Amino acid sequence: MEALLANVIEKHQIFLLILVRMTGLFLLTPIFSRENIPNLFKIGFSVFCAIILVNIIDAGFSYLSPFELMLYTIKELLIGLMLGFISHLFLTSFYLAGQIIDMQIGFGMVNVLDPQHNIQVPVMGNFYYIIAILVFLTIDGHHLLIEALVNSYDYVPVGQFKFVGGFIDQLVRVVSQTFIIGLKISGPILAAIFLSDVLLGILAKTMPQMNVFVVGMPLKILIGIVTITITLPLFIATLQHIFNNMYEEIFNFLKVIQKG
Repeated sequence: MEALLANVIEKHQIFLLILVRMTGLFLLTPIFSRENIPNLFKIGFSVFCAIILVNIIDAGFSYLSPFELMLYTIKELLIGLMLGFISHLFLTSFYLAGQIIDMQIGFGMVNVLDPQHNIQVPVMGNFYYIIAILVFLTIDGHHLLIEALVNSYDYVPVGQFKFVGGFIDQLVRVVSQTFIIGLKISGPILAAIFLSDVLLGILAKTMPQMNVFVVGMPLKILIGIVTITITLPLFIATLQHIFNNMYEEIFNFLKVIQKG
């Protein structure tokens, strides 16, 4: 233990840079960024991981000037934030899907409080998000995120981050995938609601005396909930693919800045 601490003191600058990258990841990534997790635990866990990594990672330098240390700190923080941001974007796609569904089935004006961020979120978006987080924990997704952070040093060693044009292209690619995932999740429900609108249109033509708006609202809610229930097993099965895609995009980002 004494030798471990002595090594940390000897490599205090490297320890600080590792801690900054890990902290950047924890600021945005799912699970670790939750407000109901005590900050003391987050800091302690980051320090614990940094102590382990400082004895494993070869940074290629032993001392940095104050200016170099500041520059390297900014670089490491950016890497950690981007890794966390990519994972955060993929989880945001479930809120997007829920928002689209809510607008179609009549829940557009109904929101619930998300205690993680203290904001109002769509009802169905919160429903999908909670299921996704449970599956994420079940498959040890939080372990894989930490593993991705450790492996990031093989792609981008400490202080070697370089801003390249592909950086923005990769970010745009991830954002576009977020929208695509949201649309795919909400697709079956949108199709069912569209068919119900067609049915209501036919009924309005054949039975003019019927109040379509009074009948249509509860019918859309019923059809939406039934369709969500039917497609839920498919959604859960798809989550594994979505999370695999998330890790793939994280490493694609690391490969892009590695080329720089």
